[in-house]
Amino acid sequence: MNVPETRELTYFVAVAEELHFGRAAQRLGMAQPPLSRAIAQLERRMGVRLLERTTRAVRLTTAGQVFLTESRKALDAVSASVRRAQRAGRPDPKLTLAMKPNGDGGLLESILRRYRLDSDAVDIEVIVCGIGEQAPMLRDGRADVAFLTAPYDDVSGFDTERLVAQDQVAMLPRAHRLAGRAALNLADLAGERLPRWPGDDADATDDGLPPVRDISQLMQLVALGQLVAVLPESVRRHAWPDVVCVPLLDAPPTAVVVAWPERTTSRAVAALIRASAEAAEAAEASAAGTLPLPG
Repeated sequence: MNVPETRELTYFVAVAEELHFGRAAQRLGMAQPPLSRAIAQLERRMGVRLLERTTRAVRLTTAGQVFLTESRKALDAVSASVRRAQRAGRPDPKLTLAMKPNGDGGLLESILRRYRLDSDAVDIEVIVCGIGEQAPMLRDGRADVAFLTAPYDDVSGFDTERLVAQDQVAMLPRAHRLAGRAALNLADLAGERLPRWPGDDADATDDGLPPVRDISQLMQLVALGQLVAVLPESVRRHAWPDVVCVPLLDAPPTAVVVAWPERTTSRAVAALIRASAEAAEAAEASAAGTLPLPG
């Protein structure tokens, strides 16, 4: 089997994301004819049609959709190998931890305190990123470890350790008809406008709003009555005065998980995972009243 080159994967991803050869060529900084020839040659070598072309549109075939997903993973893996090798080669090695605001389930301080006591610990850099950015950062090597939220974040290709389970709440503007209720069911939110998150298909929503990328943007939209949101209960810590959070009785629970790339052999990463698991266990025991949470 002829294995595609990284260059060919880059070409295909650009065309598949733009669904237009001219825009893809412009994005890649090349002329359109050689790009078209490269994609046609790739399809011949693979023996499968990746794109349906008409005079008006370019569409992904079923095979093309699968190849797009796998090509992105392959390109991320190449980027990750370079970035992690560069970090490992530094005279002062460090780990990078990615998380969204409040995405640690309240455990970060305890985790870092325990981690620093481990003989395998190195310096750690914590990057607080936008909503939905942690998994891509971990996937392409910008981060070594990340706090993710299951089931919302894509954990494929990662090993994970569950840290904290959380129930979900409905986030509503204070003037909303349901804001005074003690609890709600998901059916009560039928017909409400919900957020579009990064990576969601814009064609699958009818909100007319950009993707929500950070908690301040979300609070603003809820406070203005433009949407309601279903989120883990820890969001209460960020709620603005004119936003209320009402428990959802039938919403599936979420979980904060710590994630790292599969087959990682880093002793420093292993030490951070141990510290995370210990902090989560101590927090759970403290909540149950069986022992005090260490300072």
